[in-house]
Amino acid sequence: MTIPRRSWRGAGALVAAAVVGLTGGVISAGPAAAHTPTWAVTCSEVTVDLKNYSPNVPNTVTVTVDGKDLLPTKEFGREFSTKLTLPEHSGPVTVRLDVKDASEGGKHSFKDEKSVEACEEEPTPTPTPTEPTPTQPTPSKTPGTQTPEPSATPSGEPSESAPAVPAPSPSSPDLAETGSSSATPVIGGAALAVLLAGGGILWAVRKRRTTQS
Repeated sequence: MTIPRRSWRGAGALVAAAVVGLTGGVISAGPAAAHTPTWAVTCSEVTVDLKNYSPNVPNTVTVTVDGKDLLPTKEFGREFSTKLTLPEHSGPVTVRLDVKDASEGGKHSFKDEKSVEACEEEPTPTPTPTEPTPTQPTPSKTPGTQTPEPSATPSGEPSESAPAVPAPSPSSPDLAETGSSSATPVIGGAALAVLLAGGGILWAVRKRRTTQS
């Protein structure tokens, strides 16, 4: 079977057109996908990553939170990346990204917004109560229960520090003797002789008077 040349030519033209169309679609889709900004929002921060923009034009990027600037309008060239900390918030907030492509036509400009809730507060750990260490009571000293320590010097002997008893002075008068001595019988006999002599004299005088009368 012989295939005409026109059929071959027609089939080749169709294949070439399909290849060109597919290649053009891939080329045209590549830059569009490359210019899609990458950004993410959490309860505490915003991350922005922009790539493959025209380097010689003043492209700009702005980030706002509930209408207030988190990143004031900033110019960039081919690429731009940043990480921003969200202000503290107790409820949901709306974060908005605005990218303007300054190249001709500005076809890669991008606007998007995301809502994020407040971060959940971590529960404060409850401190474990510590049991107080029991203290041992100090025994009180009861008077009279302690045994007195014996003194080094016996109580019957005078200590070395005791003052010596002064010896009696020779000039001091003799103390009166209160006890009996060996001279008592002699004194008694002399007194008896004096009494007898006095009685004899008294008897002689009376007798003389009687004779004279």
